[in-house]
Amino acid sequence: MKLHNFNSGPSILPQSVLEEASRAVLNFNDTGLSILEIGHRTAWFQEVINEAVDSVKQLMQLDDAYEVLFLHGGATTQFMQVPMNLLDDGETAAYCDNGIWGNKAAKEAALFGNAEVVSNTADKKHTYIQKNFTIPAGAKYLHITSNNTVEGTQWHQYPNTTVPLVADMSSDIFSKVIDFKKFALIYAGAQKNMGAAGVNLVVIRKDVLGKVKRKIPTIMNYQKHIEAGSLMNTPPVFAVYVSMLTLRWILGQGGLPEMGKRNTAKANLLYNTLDSLPVFTGSVVKEDRSQMNAVFFLSNPALEAPFLDLCKREGMIGVKGYRTVGGVRVSMYNALPLESVQIFCDLMTDFAAKNG
Repeated sequence: MKLHNFNSGPSILPQSVLEEASRAVLNFNDTGLSILEIGHRTAWFQEVINEAVDSVKQLMQLDDAYEVLFLHGGATTQFMQVPMNLLDDGETAAYCDNGIWGNKAAKEAALFGNAEVVSNTADKKHTYIQKNFTIPAGAKYLHITSNNTVEGTQWHQYPNTTVPLVADMSSDIFSKVIDFKKFALIYAGAQKNMGAAGVNLVVIRKDVLGKVKRKIPTIMNYQKHIEAGSLMNTPPVFAVYVSMLTLRWILGQGGLPEMGKRNTAKANLLYNTLDSLPVFTGSVVKEDRSQMNAVFFLSNPALEAPFLDLCKREGMIGVKGYRTVGGVRVSMYNALPLESVQIFCDLMTDFAAKNG
């Protein structure tokens, strides 16, 4: 039985990336060594990280005002590392709490300064994106989570602000064409749209650094990582390599215009099916629905378990909703083919016909 991988992360990767990475585990670029064995300061790995950095800049259309880092720790580490580098004691940063990850980011920032939550959508269980809010005068930056993996919402138009804009893009990075130069800092765990778990992409506009008075531990200091070219300590070599292969795949498929076209087609198919079947109900405001993570419920809660059991029997992997939300979650990242979404929609239609 063919499996369809709708996992929210770690998630589906392109088949060609898996095949090339598996060959490199045995023999990396005919060196006779595994990618798991090569030194991170060798010319072999320098070529890998150079291509990864160049690919990021090409996809984001960034100039020399920006630096690209591949770091340990995932996005959760950035909840702390961003304010440590950008927010001094007594200063204020603005945070949007549109779900579990924005909430966690704001709490970590409060350890380093004043984290003022300027938008909180908990009143409606984070089923919408608040567009109008006030940013406090003198705020050092505004932090958003561009796509809320758990709740199924997404920013489709980013806030217009005069303060530096910081975004956690872990679950929609490289999924569509956007103006990345609107952002002063972007971070993203790789394990959804750009590789395997274990590495975090950080893109920084250099002019926002070096302004805090506190002493920053070397391993937490963005400027030190920039000076070292992401090689201050041993990086997650294999995870960086898989990210490089995935970025190469995105470029080879037509870049972000093509990713956006495919992701729009998948999301439209899923949501049009959802809206046509009364047995299912979406909770997210339509204009704020995520193209990456569709979250919905059974109109009759008693049907949820039978539907999830059917999904499991039919090879639909990872569709159970997040533990704090429940329901169904279908993640549709770059590498997921339209065919998988179509098969899932056919399953929904058949289930509705038998249980409507």
